Formats: sequence, structure tokens, C-alpha cells
Amino acid sequence: MLFLVPGAVGVVAVLSFVFFVHEDDSRGLPRESLTAAHLLGKYVYNPLKYKDFSWNWLARFLFYFGITLNTTYTAYFFADRLGITVEEVAGVIAMLGLGGVLAVTAGAIGGGFMSDRFKRRRLFVMLGGIIMATGMVTQAFAADLTVLIVGSLTASMGLGLFAAVDQALLLDVLPERETDAGRFMAITGFATSIPQSIAPLVASAILLVGVTGDDRNYQLLFVIAGVLVVLAGLAILRIRSVR
Repeated sequence: MLFLVPGAVGVVAVLSFVFFVHEDDSRGLPRESLTAAHLLGKYVYNPLKYKDFSWNWLARFLFYFGITLNTTYTAYFFADRLGITVEEVAGVIAMLGLGGVLAVTAGAIGGGFMSDRFKRRRLFVMLGGIIMATGMVTQAFAADLTVLIVGSLTASMGLGLFAAVDQALLLDVLPERETDAGRFMAITGFATSIPQSIAPLVASAILLVGVTGDDRNYQLLFVIAGVLVVLAGLAILRIRSVR
């Protein structure tokens, strides 16, 4: 049920969008021939031509790489730090999940409102990265459950702030939005999917650095994750067409 209920909600939501959100008829628009080479070519673009979009892509890549490093082994990390089994840590993770939803929502709504209010995107994205990194490092060196919870909620708030404002920033720098918006949104999707695929493999290697036996270097993993999300914020600062 843990997987079926969210899946069912997703199906209902998507079908509702398809049937009730109306768009202009596109059957009269010019069409291009669809071949394998032509399709693959759509995933390639000149990064120097669209520099701001490229910096945003890199920032997202670094951001989601850091998030995935931070979240992949959370249950094992908490179990190790609290001295309990992975089975016993489920209640703690569930509590953090609920609190994390509230923290992400607060960061997203608050950050989005402030970004619109002050007409600034880059500053708030950078701030989100710093807040999230602070939470990650706090978790890395936490010695008890209270500090772990504070670090986790701090990271979640930074996540909401970064993701919400960066989404608005992406739309500001999206190339060819009148003709190829879908194409560039698809390219942006790789900045999320690639890190989520390879980061767990990298994380498993990082955990073995400088340890022996059954020990795992969770501190190094979380610190590296924090560095990556800060680097993501710095990449955003390279964008010039948006304040």
C-alpha cells in the first residue's frame, strides 16, 4: 500500500490534467520528420550559445548529486549514529519524513514569495544551497537524535528553497521557449536523472574511505554532499541574464 496509494494518486492527477486542462489545437502546426538520428539530435545543443541555461543545468546536476548522496543511506546513517538496528530506525525516519514535508513546504513557499517580492532569483537559490549544506554538515557531526533532527529539517528547508526558486530561474533562462521549450525541459531532466543514477554508486565508495571492518564514513559522505549543493549555488551565480 505504501507504493500503490501514491501511484494511484499520481494516475488520477495525471488523468485529471489530461481531460480537464485544455490546450490550443496543435494539429495545424508545422511538423518535422521523426527519425532516430533526428530524435537523438534533439538532446544535443551548443552550451556556449545558451550559457545561462548551461550554468543552470550544471547547478541542478550538482544539487541533485548532493541530495542523492545525502538521502541514499539515511536509514543506515541514523541507525549507526543512534546505535540501533535499521529495522528499529523506521519510526525515526517516518517522523523525519513528516517534518521534512513541512520544512520543504515552508522553504519553497517562503523562498518563492521572497524571491518574487525582491525580484531576486540567484541570491535565494544560493541561500537555499547554504542552508541545505548547513543541515547536512550538522547531521554529519551530530552526536544525538535532537541534533540529527535539527540538521535534517534544516536541510529539508534549504531543499525547498533551492528547488522552488531554481525552477522559476530555469523558466527565466529556458532557450527557445516559443518553439523548443519541451526539448530543453527534457535536456534539463538529465540533470536530475543522471545524478540519481550514479550518486548511490559513488556514495558506496565514499563510505569506505578511511575505515575498516563494518565501519562506514558517513561524515565524509554528508560533508561532500554539502559541498556539492554549495557548488550548485555558486554555479547559479554565474548566470547573467537573471538577477
